[in-house]
Order: sequence, then structure tokens, then C-alpha cells
Amino acid sequence: MSAGQWDARYAGSHFHYGTEPNAWLRSNGWRFPAHGRALALADGEGRNGVWMAQQGLDVTSLDQSGEGLAKARSLAAQRGVNLDTVQADLADWTWPPSAFDVVASIFVHLPEALRRRTHAAIVDALRPGGLLVLEAFTPLQVALQRESGGPRDPALLYTEELLRGDFAALQVLDLLSGETVLDEGPGHRGIGNVVRLLARRPR
Repeated sequence: MSAGQWDARYAGSHFHYGTEPNAWLRSNGWRFPAHGRALALADGEGRNGVWMAQQGLDVTSLDQSGEGLAKARSLAAQRGVNLDTVQADLADWTWPPSAFDVVASIFVHLPEALRRRTHAAIVDALRPGGLLVLEAFTPLQVALQRESGGPRDPALLYTEELLRGDFAALQVLDLLSGETVLDEGPGHRGIGNVVRLLARRPR
């Protein structure tokens, strides 16, 4: 989707994906350092970035939608935390090397060439010992005609095998796929078929 399409989705006062963090991200919060830098990738209206900031991390919330990031800043102010918002397209953003202790990639679905570049950039942007927390829909989301969200193009969906290949340089701590019940605002609600990855950059 283009920035304009995301702006249209995020327009208005409601939060399309809710204001609470993704469950997979939250379940791994105990692994985060007490202090450090985090990147919330394609963070939209800021629910995941704001939550990581509440855990004591210095968070960069990256998204191409100005509308989404404005709401992210508002949510951060409501929760009493600081959030560094960056409006950029992943195709153009210059990734800082070895900069982040945590990278959250939550339902970031990209075409193959951009996905490969982005996933390689994530590896380089993690500090030694840094964590990647990723959740995405699998092709079963389309095959089973799930109505809980996600792209309708199977080429934009991920599998365990695909993620093992993209993140071969990382130590996989957890990788699983299956059904979950999503309750993330009107955008993600109901049974979903997802893949979840937790991986660490070797020290």
C-alpha cells in the first residue's frame, strides 16, 4: 500500500489496530534490556513503539504514514513516554548499522525484493546480542479465507522456511506457526494464521 492509502486507513480518531501492543511482542518483553534502543518497524499508529518505550527503551517508530505517526505521538503523550517518529519508506530509508537492541517487525508484509533487503538490513541494524521479534501472516491466511486481516496476495505472506532463509545469520530462539486469536482493533480481529519468530544477533 502507498503512503496515501495508509493515511486514509489511519484517518479519524479511532485506532485501526488498537492501542495495545501485539501479544507476541509483549510476551517477549521480559527478554528486553532494561535500557537500550529499539526500532518499531512500520509502526503505524504507534501501539508497539509506545509500549516498548513504556518498558524503558529509547524507541524509533518508523512508518510511511504521516497520519499514523501523528497518532503515535499523541498516544505516546497520553502514556507519558517519549517516541522518536520517523516518516520514511522502507525502500528509501538509510538503516543505521549496529544501532538497535530490539527490532519489532509486526505484520510488515513486503514484496520479495524489498523484503529481502529489509530483512538483511534488520540483521545489520541489530547490535550484537540484539533481538528481533517478528510476527506475520502465513499463506494459510488467504487459503483459508481468514477475515482477520493481512494482504490478500500470498506472495506477501511468510513461512517458517522463508524466515529461516532470510535470517540465517541470526540465532533462532523461537520459530512457530499456526492459528491464533487476534484482537488488535478492527484491523486484526478473529482467527489468524501467523508465523512468529524470535531471533538474536550473535555476540
